Amino acid sequence: MLVNLRNNRSNFIFLLGILFTVMCFVLSGQPNYLWLLTVAQLVFVPTMVSMVVDVQKVGTVITMGMMLAVTLLHWSTDGVLANVLAGMYVLYTFYIAMQGVKRFLQRGFTNIAEFAIDMGLFYLALGGLWFFAYVTNMDTGFSPLITWLTAIHFHYSACLLPISVGLLGRLHDSSGYRVMVMMLLAGPILVAIGIAFSILIEIIAVALYIFAIYGLFFVALKTKLPFGQGLLLRTSYGALCLTILGSCLYVYSRVSGNVSIGIPEMLQFHGVINGVFFGGIGVIAWLMAVPPTTQRPFEFPVSQIRGKLHHENIPHPGLVDALQDFVDTTKLPPVIPHFYEYTTTYRLLSTVQWKAWFRPFAFLYQGMSRLLQQLNLPFSSKQVEMTGSIVQVDSARDSRPSPRAWIRTIHQQTVFVAIYSKHTSDETTYMNIALPLPFSTMVGILYAYEENGQLHLTSRHDGDAGIYLAIGKNVMRLPLQEHFQISAVDDKTLSARHQMTLFGIPFLQIDYHIKRNA
Repeated sequence: MLVNLRNNRSNFIFLLGILFTVMCFVLSGQPNYLWLLTVAQLVFVPTMVSMVVDVQKVGTVITMGMMLAVTLLHWSTDGVLANVLAGMYVLYTFYIAMQGVKRFLQRGFTNIAEFAIDMGLFYLALGGLWFFAYVTNMDTGFSPLITWLTAIHFHYSACLLPISVGLLGRLHDSSGYRVMVMMLLAGPILVAIGIAFSILIEIIAVALYIFAIYGLFFVALKTKLPFGQGLLLRTSYGALCLTILGSCLYVYSRVSGNVSIGIPEMLQFHGVINGVFFGGIGVIAWLMAVPPTTQRPFEFPVSQIRGKLHHENIPHPGLVDALQDFVDTTKLPPVIPHFYEYTTTYRLLSTVQWKAWFRPFAFLYQGMSRLLQQLNLPFSSKQVEMTGSIVQVDSARDSRPSPRAWIRTIHQQTVFVAIYSKHTSDETTYMNIALPLPFSTMVGILYAYEENGQLHLTSRHDGDAGIYLAIGKNVMRLPLQEHFQISAVDDKTLSARHQMTLFGIPFLQIDYHIKRNA
């Protein structure tokens, strides 16, 4: 058989959705063009969502309730009942959007394919709101037809396409794929803004879409797939390559004033082809075999301390007990391991340099950082002394081995509260550093290595290395990276440089002059 009709939730929802769709258009007598959105609501969206979200019994009941509400809307097109049924659909889309948020909080910015799926789930809520506006005749500033078309846009381009692209990314990853995904994710918002406010933005959005969609088709050609699934999936993406040309002609008609292609023609060409080939064939292709996620849960220990630190006031001499747990110290000048093992015997002078593009954000953040007494770096680039202490932390409360807090201050203002520990994974020992925040903890997992007599600590490494945010039981990776480079100046003096990037763009550098007390 073309589709392996296994007794699972996705196949059940797919068949149930088809049944409801047939009921709508055979029995209700509504205009045929409405099927473009209805089939997405009843078949395509719930089936694709069930492939990537384990909603269990509660979610299945919510999905079935949504299907019934959408079906009944074809017999109740106005009045209070129609508003209530449309509201039920909005609640469903928000429920799915929350599943996308939940997925993201369990992972963060670590996997572009899974992020695409998250965004598809999140975007569905916008489609639900536009559908509600259409049903309730809400004044959106646009005609009812444009409101309805915008709802379609967010169901197909903003929900179904990112989920499909994310599933493809489970089988294929490359720099070209990642660039294409970011364009596709930005596209729905840009197109909607262009339609509403600016033809220039719409032109730019369509141009990006063309590049990304043809790139998607090329990626699908390169990805190894079973013959049947590969044929269907490439047909699905090939349909997008064709219909995007229709979008170009439509935009050209709007710009030139020569309306050779209008909305009726777009519905017949663009809408029908996308509905049948991209939506229908694409869903069937993924029903044949849903690729498993390559994302694995983070398994390293995370500090359970949240908010303000209540330490034991028992002093501790250093940030680590033995630097050789992390790196071969025989290749380092003795002053480097001595600093990490007897940190309190050293004096630190620091120079903070915010990059020009980030300085407005740093200035705005200062008010909050002073209140939190955490990540409270000075705005000025003048050299200042960092003082402070290292104290023991209750390991039972922290949940990591031998934690100790390094509390650094500048002019009696707390700058950092960092709780140091360690963990070993796959025979590699990492520095496991927690910075408590309100209701959460920022976690830096640093990999240590020696190079040319210098010590490097970095979050840019395979394995557990990275910067994370722990909220409750969820641990998400942040788009931040940091790198420390520590060098010996003489047998009592070191220099260190701490560099941080956001999405790969440098935004902060701190230079340290570290000297052992006499």
